[in-house]
Amino acid sequence: MFKLFTNTFWDVIARLILRNKIIILAGILLATFLFSQKWENMRFTYTEANLLPDDHEVNVTYTRFLKTFGEEGNLIVLGVKDSTLFTVEKLNAWNKLSNDFKKHDAVETVVSIKDLQKLIKDTKNEKFTLEPFIKDSIKSSTQIETLQNELFKQYPFYDNFLFNKESKTIRTAIYLNKDIVNTSARKDFVINTLIPTINNFETTHNLDVRISGMPYIRTLNSQNIVDEIGKFIIAALLVTSLIFFFFFRSFRATFISLIVVCIGVMWTLGIIGLLNYEITVLTALIPPLIIVIGIPNCIFLINKYQHEVKLHGNKVKSLQRVITKIGNATLMTNVTTASGFATFILTESKLLKEFGIVASLSILAIFILCLLIIPIIYTFLPYPKDRHLEHLNKRWIGGFVDWMEHMVRQKRIAIYITSVALLVVSIIGIYQIKISGSLIEDMPQDSKFVNDIRFFEEEFNGIMPLEFMIDTKRKKGVMKLSTLKRMEELEDLIAETPELSKPISVVGLVKYSKQAYYNGNPKFYQLPTLQENSFILSYAKNSSSNVDLLKNFVDSTGQFARITTFMKDIGTDKMERIEENIQTKIDKVFPKEQYNVTMTGKALVFQKGTKYLVKNLAISLSLAILLIALFMAYMFRSGRMIIVSLIPNLLPLLVTAGLMGYLGVPIKPSTILVFSIAFGISVDDTIHFLAKYRQELQANHWKIKVSVYGALRETGVSMFYTSIVLFFGFSVFTISSFGGTVALGALVSATLLFAMLSNLLLLPSLLLSLERSIANKEVLREPSINIIPEEDEEE
Repeated sequence: MFKLFTNTFWDVIARLILRNKIIILAGILLATFLFSQKWENMRFTYTEANLLPDDHEVNVTYTRFLKTFGEEGNLIVLGVKDSTLFTVEKLNAWNKLSNDFKKHDAVETVVSIKDLQKLIKDTKNEKFTLEPFIKDSIKSSTQIETLQNELFKQYPFYDNFLFNKESKTIRTAIYLNKDIVNTSARKDFVINTLIPTINNFETTHNLDVRISGMPYIRTLNSQNIVDEIGKFIIAALLVTSLIFFFFFRSFRATFISLIVVCIGVMWTLGIIGLLNYEITVLTALIPPLIIVIGIPNCIFLINKYQHEVKLHGNKVKSLQRVITKIGNATLMTNVTTASGFATFILTESKLLKEFGIVASLSILAIFILCLLIIPIIYTFLPYPKDRHLEHLNKRWIGGFVDWMEHMVRQKRIAIYITSVALLVVSIIGIYQIKISGSLIEDMPQDSKFVNDIRFFEEEFNGIMPLEFMIDTKRKKGVMKLSTLKRMEELEDLIAETPELSKPISVVGLVKYSKQAYYNGNPKFYQLPTLQENSFILSYAKNSSSNVDLLKNFVDSTGQFARITTFMKDIGTDKMERIEENIQTKIDKVFPKEQYNVTMTGKALVFQKGTKYLVKNLAISLSLAILLIALFMAYMFRSGRMIIVSLIPNLLPLLVTAGLMGYLGVPIKPSTILVFSIAFGISVDDTIHFLAKYRQELQANHWKIKVSVYGALRETGVSMFYTSIVLFFGFSVFTISSFGGTVALGALVSATLLFAMLSNLLLLPSLLLSLERSIANKEVLREPSINIIPEEDEEE
């Protein structure tokens, strides 16, 4: 019997692979076919990315609200700010446009200027009736003047709902059917009906129509994610293959690598389909990530094969050595990379869990594919020609290797001083990092729909729903005058908050009822007195058959009321201050023994989700460090070696975090992934270097200096090559139109560049400084896992 992962184990694996070529290739083809059958299960997400676990208090509160009042994110708004709209032709066309949308099954209701109605007092029957502002259509400019006067001056109930009386901006509210808000039918309506209709209207009437609302934003944002997946995959393939070809100058080797990573991408998409996961903004990043991570595996394996062929000319022996001598080191590097992603599985966020599962499985899959496909394909290919092996004489990079050795030999103190200085400066920068809960910060900033969001923020103070649910703890408790007065106090604070829009609730309806009772006099737009309340409400009750005043603001039992406002896209810090001010008011106005008031809505769920993810950042990164420390302990059986191996990889993370502080890049759902991903990948260089270093120690009778310089010269070039591939590979994400994806690509690229320099300069310096402690055979005794690195690979 042989021990797992020892020389004997890898010898057996090599024989199995090379003797069963046809069976293995057939198995890979079959697996690829089976994975392709699961692609049909892939679906793009039609809901927001909920960053919180299902049982989180914020999610529980939001779910309770939805059960009481139904889906609240079903509003699409159309807006026009143009004085020419107030002409007979254009205003009638605007009203017709709004009315046409009512015919679609996807639409529940539409509220436009034409749908607004006056509440009229019917004294004879002691009830209220409704009378439209526009009965049929606009016939004259005089009608328009009367309409403007009534809406902008006489009826404050409608102010800031369908119009802004200051800027004369008009909007129409389209409420989608709540059953289709989180389905593909929403996308069909937005893409195939709404946008073409609006474009046609704009062309015909020379008006600039703004569109916004959560269903519209989510649809276009999701479509951008879909569009970018293909762009990222093509860009990653192009960039990595060009760099690969530049290093190897071989079309054959480049083509083989592309075959491997393309199959890896097919398997990744199959894994997503097999697990029935939705494609989100995070899982969309995995296919190009697999290309970027898979190419370095190909570099190590093909480079080793070509070196072995050049060394002794035996192709079969060379391929066997590729598997036995590179297999274990490559396995460990892929396991550590997968571990960096797998730590997200242990978080409570569904979004991060799915990302961690798919990414870690895909990384292990690309390792298996590289190990199987590359040696097998080369068994069928002829002996490499001289031009394929020319790159092994890397004269042009000799200067870089000499510089590294010179720095480690002569400038070790300067390396330490620079490292400490970077550490201090980075820590100062870290304290300047801010947390961002902005919903639109990561969206394409130059897109029309983001500009439209900012338009509605300016004109109507936001489009992100923020809800307050008031539980009076008794049936029909909402319509008590004492409850209404308490709600009015809360609404006054909301209205005074610049980041929030004018609140909408039953309070406004009751005020409107009093105004109607006093024949539409705007001075009486206020809550009734105790004496007025009884007969005004009697009018409302008598009107319930044809004027449903309470439908969307009070539940059927009369126990629950809602206050709806809309929030500007603001940062987490500002939102927390607003939440604290409002909560203080709630605690003061609503006695807890009589009321239970909760704040919820999509805006708050997103803000809390961002805060939650930041906490998970520390957990996932700590787990990644712990896992990799355990790998190091298993490999080297030395506490000092664990510390030596972690320092060069933690320093780049701190430098990157410091840069984020100085450059004003906030912590947000996209950028928190940087650290665990970069740490899991950068530690690969450490493993390759230390594995070669230990081999050199054994060969040189535990002479530290000789071993360090030998390992530096042997592995330095491979580390440089793979780091360059990873740097440019992750840089492809900077072509994204999403700010978060751009930041992710740039930060991971920068971190890996710092990590390469740290592993090539700081790591060997630390080994030399600790030589007396480390140069002990007992400390560095042979562990049970025998890593055989890419020896002599870069000669």
